[in-house]
Amino acid sequence: MKFFHLSDLHLGLRLIQRDMAPDQEHILQQVIQLARREQPDALVVAGDLYDKAVPSAEAVTLMNRFVTQLTQALPNLVVMMIGGNHDSGPRIDCFRWVLERQRVHMVGMPPVTEGEFIHRVTLEDGHGLVHFYLLPFVRPSMVKQVVGVREDGSACSYDESIRRLLAREEFPAQARTVLVSHQFYLPVGADPQEVERMDSEVPIVGNIDRVGADVLDGFDYVALGHIHKPMTVGKPHIRYCGTPMACSVSEAGQRKGVVQVVLGAPGTPPEITVLPLTPLREIRVIRGSVEEILAQGSEDYVSVVLTGGDTGSVDLLPRIRQAFPNLLEVRVEQMEGALQDLALTQERLVDPLQLCCDFLGQLEQDERDILLDVLHTVQGGK
Repeated sequence: MKFFHLSDLHLGLRLIQRDMAPDQEHILQQVIQLARREQPDALVVAGDLYDKAVPSAEAVTLMNRFVTQLTQALPNLVVMMIGGNHDSGPRIDCFRWVLERQRVHMVGMPPVTEGEFIHRVTLEDGHGLVHFYLLPFVRPSMVKQVVGVREDGSACSYDESIRRLLAREEFPAQARTVLVSHQFYLPVGADPQEVERMDSEVPIVGNIDRVGADVLDGFDYVALGHIHKPMTVGKPHIRYCGTPMACSVSEAGQRKGVVQVVLGAPGTPPEITVLPLTPLREIRVIRGSVEEILAQGSEDYVSVVLTGGDTGSVDLLPRIRQAFPNLLEVRVEQMEGALQDLALTQERLVDPLQLCCDFLGQLEQDERDILLDVLHTVQGGK
């Protein structure tokens, strides 16, 4: 069984007010070309299909064109997509049952009532059955009717919610299983502060969204989304594929690609290959004096850091823009090493949780949990 693993398309993304639709179209066309060449049986996208909960018409059209061209190129391909924290689950679920008849499974919401279970798609190859479990992004408040509460009556954490959701499922002993999920998984004992997070991600206050990766033991492959930098989580078959193209300046220099997974006979490790993707334009950070910077003009998306030269010149910005038509930002490095925007002041905000607690006063733990969930909902809908 061969399938592609992607995530975090973020269709509709604007990078420092620049429309990235042409760049995203370029990447999606490469995915289609790779699919034609490799002939996978399935393609999974592990969340954050769109950059906004209410995507633009252009972003939805881009998704429609991608899925249409992909399924035209491979009529027998099974497409599986889940909602992420940037997506609106109910919107992703629109026309879900109609699309399913066309081998396109778009699942926006996790189980929210006792009678619902994680959506399962079953495929078959020469080695038997492969079950794909499609688990969209989970907030504890979404699934409280399904997972219940703790013994003391308080709400379950992210970790407890995921564990209880998976514990309800029946996983056939002889079949191979794949989990598609969009959460922040960490190996047991790992420090969440050591995970490199990108500017374009929406981290949860206090890293309360972390889930122990030991809950993923037993799956033949785990296709993860949410973290933008490609990485494994303790084991080679538990993997964040990363974004197919850089979504922020903090992702400059990262090599992006499609993860191709081949499942063999039950009990054998999967064969995993990264198929490189080439962006329409690179995102680059260039440091140097004014003279050094101007000598490196290019069509790429560039963040310029000036370290010397005549940074006070009246015509400096026009000269830099002429050298870099797709300029993103210009910053000046001060003597003490601090960075100052030349054209834009970036305001560093106080921790949102601390700001709210200072305003509201003393809060009980349950009240803090509710507040954290509200903050996450607001941040995810930006």
